[in-house]
Amino acid sequence: MQLVFMNTLEKRTEEGRVVAGQVAIGETQGNWTVCWTEPDGSGERRNVWFEGTSWEEMIAAFRHGIAVVMGEGYEPVLDGMLEEKRMAGGTVSMLQCYGELHAREELFEALREWRRGKAVAEKKAAYLVSTNRLLWMISAFVPHTEEELKQIPGWGSNKSAAYAAEIIAVTTRFDRRTTFPLTWVPEALGTETHMKWLLKQKENKYSAELERHRAKRDILNGVREGCGLDELVAMLGIERRDLIERIELLDHEGYDMSPLLDRELQQLPEEERQKIGRALQEVGDRYLKPVLKQVYSESELQGKPLDPFYERLRLMRLRQKRIAALAAM
Repeated sequence: MQLVFMNTLEKRTEEGRVVAGQVAIGETQGNWTVCWTEPDGSGERRNVWFEGTSWEEMIAAFRHGIAVVMGEGYEPVLDGMLEEKRMAGGTVSMLQCYGELHAREELFEALREWRRGKAVAEKKAAYLVSTNRLLWMISAFVPHTEEELKQIPGWGSNKSAAYAAEIIAVTTRFDRRTTFPLTWVPEALGTETHMKWLLKQKENKYSAELERHRAKRDILNGVREGCGLDELVAMLGIERRDLIERIELLDHEGYDMSPLLDRELQQLPEEERQKIGRALQEVGDRYLKPVLKQVYSESELQGKPLDPFYERLRLMRLRQKRIAALAAM
């Protein structure tokens, strides 16, 4: 195996001793290995973070592993692996950290209930009304006026105009244990707590990235082996809609999803496939709601979940784009 990269990370124990671990990346004929070695009291313990041929998945596994061990107190002798110098963050990051760590559960749940009702009323996804992070900060700092609310990162003028009065109506039901302005937060939070939180954000980010790479590999293998959507959903343990989005992304990246598309669309009646194809050409494929209305009557859609219908349209759109791309070659 050819050693491509190695770095040492050190941490100080409660007894004051300094212990060291090493991370190494090796390559053998296109096969990558990422290993972590650290002392375990009776010698050294070796943990393989990754083995495989995917460079992208290897890098994600490496970064995730580094974020984990740095969260445990290790510091790299040679920094830069996770852009540590950019991780000091600023006031916004500290307010987000404090909000997440000190969110008041009862108020947070009241805000979530408000968000749920507002999302239904406005027919939009809940996160478009407000993110969890924003609600955590509101529940931690408990603003009682619109001016105080505007001091919370992410609460801009548009949100204030639309929702400030409703939010204040919720928060004023709760007593406040902190003060405005929020200039006291950095000192109250502390650098060490903030850094641990930042590392946890890195860990979560790289964990999600690693999961996406693994899912990508599993989807491509499944398609090659003749799996259908039902089998892929069961294998990956994800929502069917999420799977369709990932298949669209893979198609956009240039992977051939034709075998899967052909298997799934063969289950549709020929007449329905033709109607969808004509509608995509006549209405355009950027927005699918007009296509849905042209293909299916109100009686066909009445009282039925729309996801299966949109799934057919999305699969047909992918198939039509693939055919058009091949014809243009």
